[in-house]
Amino acid sequence: MTAPLTPPPPPHEPSPHGAWPPSMAPSSGGYAGVAAAPHDVSYGQDGPGMKTELREAAVITVAVALVGVALGLLWVWLAPKVPLVGDLVDGNWVVYFKDTEGEQAIGVDGTFTLLALACGAVSAVAVFAWRRRGGVPAVVALALGGFLGSLLAWRLGLWLGPESDVIAHAQSAGKGVTFSAPLKLGAKGALLAWSLAALAVHLGLTSLFGPRDPDPYAVQGAVPKDGYGAPMG
Repeated sequence: MTAPLTPPPPPHEPSPHGAWPPSMAPSSGGYAGVAAAPHDVSYGQDGPGMKTELREAAVITVAVALVGVALGLLWVWLAPKVPLVGDLVDGNWVVYFKDTEGEQAIGVDGTFTLLALACGAVSAVAVFAWRRRGGVPAVVALALGGFLGSLLAWRLGLWLGPESDVIAHAQSAGKGVTFSAPLKLGAKGALLAWSLAALAVHLGLTSLFGPRDPDPYAVQGAVPKDGYGAPMG
């Protein structure tokens, strides 16, 4: 009679000391022969940090809003004049348009809108050239700064433009004498032109020239593999 043979141990059985075979030992990114998952790859810090971005956003908001002074001055200088005429009727002064079919009033709104669009494009290019990247704080700062700059330009134009009291202006000019009407922004939607132009231009520059997100499979030569270590696909 012969003693029964001892069955061989199953493959890949851990050694008595609890050590894994070299081919199956876990590594820092998983098991040998298996590529690390994309989310395990470290990309480093994305951007300068939230505090720095918020400080930059505050600077952008103030700087863009202050450009509204230039917009207001240009509006006063370039906007067409709306001619008015004063007359004395039954002892009371009345004011009416000299040219009832004129389009000067529409030109005032159009001039403000075109100048605001130009300011929005220039401010977006300047911000992108300074930061060379996008980011929510910068976008919000551009929109807010453009709106505040438009408000500043509007109020500055009213202040520097012709006298707002048309009756007093007619009395000082005299009966039948033509004088300019005060600047008036009839289309209040023009106050948003700066912000919309800045957002559109900045978005276009970021999509064309901004930094790209790294390819997770291109980092450190990572290639997706199956459970046996063979490349997938």
